[in-house]
Amino acid sequence: MAPDVYEHAPVLLGEALEGLAVRESGTYLDATLGRGGHTAGILERLGEQGRVLAVDRDPEAIAAGQRRFSGDQRVVVVKGDFSRLGDIVREAGFVAGFDGILLDLGVSSPQLDDPARGFSFLRDGPLDMRMDPESGFSAAQWLDSAGEAEIARVLKEYGEERFARRIARRIVAERGPRPFRTTGQLAAVVAEAVPKREPGKHPATRTFQALRMLVNDEIGALESALPAAVALLRPAGRLCVISFHSLEDRRVKRFIRAESEVPEPWRGLPTIPPEARPRLRPVGKAIRPSVEETGRNPRARSAVLRVAERLAA
Repeated sequence: MAPDVYEHAPVLLGEALEGLAVRESGTYLDATLGRGGHTAGILERLGEQGRVLAVDRDPEAIAAGQRRFSGDQRVVVVKGDFSRLGDIVREAGFVAGFDGILLDLGVSSPQLDDPARGFSFLRDGPLDMRMDPESGFSAAQWLDSAGEAEIARVLKEYGEERFARRIARRIVAERGPRPFRTTGQLAAVVAEAVPKREPGKHPATRTFQALRMLVNDEIGALESALPAAVALLRPAGRLCVISFHSLEDRRVKRFIRAESEVPEPWRGLPTIPPEARPRLRPVGKAIRPSVEETGRNPRARSAVLRVAERLAA
């Protein structure tokens, strides 16, 4: 067993398993495999007939998952971006749908802790930030060519950074003589540009979040994955989504609400066509980590789990 298997503590593990309402013979989709903590938890509750499709866009996560679950015939590990969820599922042969689907959003501890991945300002490394280093553009490549107004927009929209314009101006001024290539270089420039620091936060926190979300199209992927997940659920199947900041959680909350209501033109009418009927019902309220969990794993403190159940067609 590889030493990296247990590097990442799965967030809200017990709560996610309860939300999924795992049945022994059920079929489940872990659309964000990571280091396999949630998949392992699902497998512990499955019988011999149960199945799990585990997906991740990160080749290192796929390699770790294949090592961890190589002896378990109930698991299929597939590399893919959950923005293509429907295609991934069809290609993997899971055509009968799922009894539960889990999305654990954001970045994993192994990604953050590896300087070579470029996600963190705490250790100097290449300014990359791609969850799949084999595709797309890096943060450094984008910063080389983006205009000042575009940089400011991204920092404000994805990082909710109130000093976005000031930071963007400084980035453009600095990149001329010395293009950005390392996380330490960018973090230092952002720290110099921010006049006031948030207590307990590095001044580059919001900038790094914004760039990571842009490079990986995290909001776009989520907005594609949510309706695809609902379409893949069997009646009474559960959708569980763990998000780590308000941009994601707001979208998940609004999506579940919209899918749980009859659209305005049909409300109050005696007959509602099938395409206008609600597809989901919310299950409970938003769930946050316990004090004990955040004590063990401070990175869990911002996590929010929302659960919804697929209604009969």
